Amino acid sequence: MAIIYGGFDVEFPRMVKVRQRFRSDRIANVRQVILQELDCEEIRGRFRQGQRIAVAVGSRGIASIAEITKTVIDKLKGLGTHPFIIPAMGSHGGANPDGQKEVLMSYGITEATMGAPIEASMEVIQLGTTASGTPVFFSKPAYEADGVVVVNRVKNHTNFRGPVESGLMKMLVIGLGKHKGATYVHKQGFERFAQLIPEVGRAIIERAPITCGLALVENGYHEQMLIRAVTPDKFEATDMELLDIAHAAMPRILFDAIDVLIVEKIGKNISGSGMDPNVTGRFSEPFMMALRPEPRVQKVVVLGLTKESHGNAIGLGSADVTTTSVIAQIDKEKTYANAITSTILRGGAIPMALDNDLQAIAVALKTCNRIEPSEAKVVRIRTTANLDEIEISESLLPEAEANDNIEISGQLRPMAFIDDGRLL
Repeated sequence: MAIIYGGFDVEFPRMVKVRQRFRSDRIANVRQVILQELDCEEIRGRFRQGQRIAVAVGSRGIASIAEITKTVIDKLKGLGTHPFIIPAMGSHGGANPDGQKEVLMSYGITEATMGAPIEASMEVIQLGTTASGTPVFFSKPAYEADGVVVVNRVKNHTNFRGPVESGLMKMLVIGLGKHKGATYVHKQGFERFAQLIPEVGRAIIERAPITCGLALVENGYHEQMLIRAVTPDKFEATDMELLDIAHAAMPRILFDAIDVLIVEKIGKNISGSGMDPNVTGRFSEPFMMALRPEPRVQKVVVLGLTKESHGNAIGLGSADVTTTSVIAQIDKEKTYANAITSTILRGGAIPMALDNDLQAIAVALKTCNRIEPSEAKVVRIRTTANLDEIEISESLLPEAEANDNIEISGQLRPMAFIDDGRLL
């Protein structure tokens, strides 16, 4: 298919659906496993009847998070405690209580569905400083509770590398640090996160009433693969151990070099960065790009924003091209609050915006170097969290056919657009 746009001809490549294979072992009964983990004597013995227990949840995109949270609440009630939920999400949700409740609601977590109150206060207290002089901020409602249960997924972070990345320790420091704590740590720069997350996390464990953590690891199909309840003295070691497992299981695009990556939707429910740079190779930090991440992508096109993102378009600035319909969905207050807290203003930037999908893809194809549009290596994905079935262009077929973890599942066909220029 060829079109003329902006005075130039663009010959679109043909596309074909393929399936990528990732690690697929999964937990068949998530509730049962959680109840077993929390029932071991080492964990169960830490709770006392009548205690008020804060359950810290809030990271986006965790599989079965509503079921997981409800199971934890039910178990705590069964132990005779009085659980309540704290949104542990730093500055997300516009850095205000109503916004953070709204984010939890989008996960299916409400007072009605969980059978427990939600205390969304942004108030923090300072638990002194670390040996290096870093102030330690912590949620006031969580500190005043008799105990805190931390629930989070262990995975690669989107902006730094270290022995401990996203997991229980980060939930303590960033999530339960609320807006003030998250802002302070981000202000130090992501290149210091590998040092600060463990350092501040240890201080919180020493000074706050942390009871236990529930560490989650997902397989390559966004399903719970491993769930482990641990005491706070094991948070750091657990994060380190499970990070290696999570990294090996992480879904990815199984092609090293891509000319145009088409991302149908980005959003905070997909990744903290809107679209996971571990998938796109588009890290915001120069020190991360210096690690020469894969895949190599010449142009990234973003065609949509998820409803669950509530207008937070963080990460759109990592794209090269988007559409005016995406721009119209942006909530500047939420996006800017997130970008300012992270200190990476590029995340809240707006790329070139074309009138529709057809024009956006045409511009991306035309501006790729050293390749004709019809021969471009193009990959189309739904989101960076949905990579099992994707589309690739004809020029990538030989690479796909040579990879045992890729199955050709469709027939070659032209890119199709409806009358208003939307990609079918």
